[in-house]
Amino acid sequence: MSTTTKLDVPDSATAKASPAKPRRGLRGSPTLTFWLFTGPFLIGLAIFVYAPILWSLWLSFFEARFTVTPDKFVGFDNYVYMLTNEDFVGSLGTFTVFAAFIVPTTWALSLGLALLVNRLRFMRAFFRSVFFLPTAVSYVAASLIWKMSIFSGVRFGLMNTVLGWFGVENIAWLIDPNPPWYWLVIVTARLWLQSGFYMILFIAALQNIPEELYEAAAIDGAKSGWQTFWYITLPQLRATSTAVILLLLVAAYQAFDEFFNLLSKTTWGRPPLVELYYKALGESQDYGAGSAGALILTVLICAVTLLQGKIMGFGRGDESK
Repeated sequence: MSTTTKLDVPDSATAKASPAKPRRGLRGSPTLTFWLFTGPFLIGLAIFVYAPILWSLWLSFFEARFTVTPDKFVGFDNYVYMLTNEDFVGSLGTFTVFAAFIVPTTWALSLGLALLVNRLRFMRAFFRSVFFLPTAVSYVAASLIWKMSIFSGVRFGLMNTVLGWFGVENIAWLIDPNPPWYWLVIVTARLWLQSGFYMILFIAALQNIPEELYEAAAIDGAKSGWQTFWYITLPQLRATSTAVILLLLVAAYQAFDEFFNLLSKTTWGRPPLVELYYKALGESQDYGAGSAGALILTVLICAVTLLQGKIMGFGRGDESK
């Protein structure tokens, strides 16, 4: 007895694939996902950055002594006062000296460390970590170590102990501005703290230089060492060098922790931020003048940064232009 099985042929209407239903939730709403992740950051940015800037701009046009809700409008008097104030103008001079020391020395030291670490064939990760670790140290902690241990003015300080072996008398590194030994303390502290970070930037740039350039130079008779560094390595690091110099320049303008903790309440050797700190939070508590000085410093930083980027061609797409 034979049986016949009849296959059911699906109807043409039901054979068509049903349209996909829109996804619901986070995956189905890219806009919601975007605002969910960026919203907290933007709120914090608005509250803790943009709101204080606008508030500072508002305070700079008022006489705001011992109050942050002033009612006496003075126009540009605070700006004129700060631009003619010897202490504030002198702090800009202090910055110029500090930048003249710290920018080229940090650039040279971080580039030198990057070249040395990049040429290692073993323990490269170890030395890279060793040189980078100081960037995790607090500026306040490092300043206190430099002040109380390494460059202590007493004979038990590390530097005075070493110098004593060669018959040199104790040096008051941070007490007397004549001679200005305090610059050695401040610059070495900043070098130790920040050179490792910029070394990492240079290492990343060095690893992006094509090896074919060095091979072609060797075929053309270029000697490895100074020639290849000057004509191949350094030009290829132009964009990174420009970025590093800009970052160092801005960081020099914003120097505060090491000056404040190393020099305490001395009236000399104050950079702009320390001077503004004493102006706004010192005995006078002149928030109007302090806000005007902060905005002057901000405009100065932006102008110097744009000028430096223009001179060095920062952001230029084609290096040959």
